[in-house]
Amino acid sequence: MLVLPLIALVLHGALAGLFYAFSMSVMPALNAVEPAQAETVMRSVNKKILNPWLYVAFLGAPVAALVAGLFADGPAAVWFFAAAGVNFVGSFVVTVAINVPMNNAVDAGTMPWREYSPRWTAWNTVRAAASLAGLALVGVGLAWL
Repeated sequence: MLVLPLIALVLHGALAGLFYAFSMSVMPALNAVEPAQAETVMRSVNKKILNPWLYVAFLGAPVAALVAGLFADGPAAVWFFAAAGVNFVGSFVVTVAINVPMNNAVDAGTMPWREYSPRWTAWNTVRAAASLAGLALVGVGLAWL
């Protein structure tokens, strides 16, 4: 069954691209403007990013890898399970435990940009790396099918 692993691969790639783009372009661009402007834009981003397409990739990547692992045999299953685990810890847990609370603090005006940006970007880069690792793990799993 190739469909689930391919879906997992695409979703991991989409998620990795999203996180990578934020760390490499969006956050540096926001750091180049006045902090009040950056906070205003980030508040808007925090609202607009919560849409079905985000959830498809964010929740779908680890679930698709997990389900692919359940249907796979031998080494492929191990690689798919590893991808699901890396994505869950490095993307989902980091997002829920760190990035979202920081977003909420910026939205509430309780965390200034100078504190928010470097910390948020560092943890976002962890999410990008975890998503890229998940992408690679799914790719290796595909090679075992």
